[in-house]
Amino acid sequence: MHAIDLIRAKRDGGRLEDAQIDWFIDAYTSGTVGDEQAAALLMTIFFRGLDPQELARWTERMIATGERLDLSTLDRPTVDKHSTGGVGDKISLALCPLVAACGAAVPQTAGRGLGHTGGTLDKMESITGWRPDLSHAEADAILRASGAVIRAAGDDLAPADRRLYALRDVTGTVESIPLIASSIMSKKIAEGTSALVLDVKVGSGAFMKDEAQARQLAEAMVGLGAAHGVRTTALLTQMDVPLGRTAGNALEVAEAVEVLAGGGPADVVELTVTLAREMLAVVGLDAVDPANVLAAGRAMDAWRAMVAAQGGDPGAPLPRASEVEVVAAPATGTLRRLDAMALGVAAWRLGAGRARKEDDVSATAGVGWHATVGDRVEAGQPLLELHVDDPARLPAALAALDGALEIGDDPVDPPPLVLARIS
Repeated sequence: MHAIDLIRAKRDGGRLEDAQIDWFIDAYTSGTVGDEQAAALLMTIFFRGLDPQELARWTERMIATGERLDLSTLDRPTVDKHSTGGVGDKISLALCPLVAACGAAVPQTAGRGLGHTGGTLDKMESITGWRPDLSHAEADAILRASGAVIRAAGDDLAPADRRLYALRDVTGTVESIPLIASSIMSKKIAEGTSALVLDVKVGSGAFMKDEAQARQLAEAMVGLGAAHGVRTTALLTQMDVPLGRTAGNALEVAEAVEVLAGGGPADVVELTVTLAREMLAVVGLDAVDPANVLAAGRAMDAWRAMVAAQGGDPGAPLPRASEVEVVAAPATGTLRRLDAMALGVAAWRLGAGRARKEDDVSATAGVGWHATVGDRVEAGQPLLELHVDDPARLPAALAALDGALEIGDDPVDPPPLVLARIS
């Protein structure tokens, strides 16, 4: 076969045969097909798409380039959750131990942040001693002992995705819905979970700004899960307003621990419990109420066990930034808008995020906010906190926040967290 034939076929609106997809994924993963031809094919897919059969085969072959784990010997059902990324989205940190405390096993493979969205691994690494890189045997042992693990995907889980994602990142094809769906689902299916709940973010701080596009992505991923024997449901959740009261690595860990201790912001608690109920229902454990388990402190016990099993010290103090710049409310009234993208970019510019995958991130940098949409604020009260170790980063972060807030006289309700459910 020749790559040019695939490029021409997709360019002209045709469909790729199974054998062509198998050949291309294998050839590009092994280096037989070069970046220039792979980039051309990705761009044709960006514009022409993949039909359901093509997408299922594309994903299947990505999985087949590595190992698909088998967790069927565990003594409890397995279920994972994946978020498409947002600002202040620390949900996994409390959700994984909560679902484990309810009787399921959560084998979560997680990623790092890029741009304005944070990464679960970056957040967890702010905990003293915690390590994400585990062998399959280590992860299996932790799952059996604590019921949950949060880990980096190993090199043998869908290795085709690493090459394809890196190429998409530099060719303007990241936003392709079929390529996003296959990237996410190839890794999630390969990790061996029997069920999956997707949190697909919609709004200014999400990759999917439009609800119709988010629905299309969710439907594609739910379909891929079904095609590969993984029971999958999805929730569309809003990301015009950031979650909780913090965006930044150690800041978000502290907030997640507050939730596990029975406190924390109401929206973080609500979404954590909602996703936990969805995860438990998909594996037949819906008789358990995660809100009661959270209130009883059992999720905190599971958190401590999970962190300690991965080398972390759950009792160690989290690192703090050397400087905190306070931004006061400019007027009295109702906070009508708090733009998620602006706060995410500010946190990124303070050092909490990275522009390239190889960049380092600060554990301490980030943004905190004392009010959210619908809250009453008084002129001069502290409204935002910018946490930073390098003061030279402050001007760029402050510039990102220009226009991020709107305060008015009329009351306004915060937007609903869950917009739709797709199964």
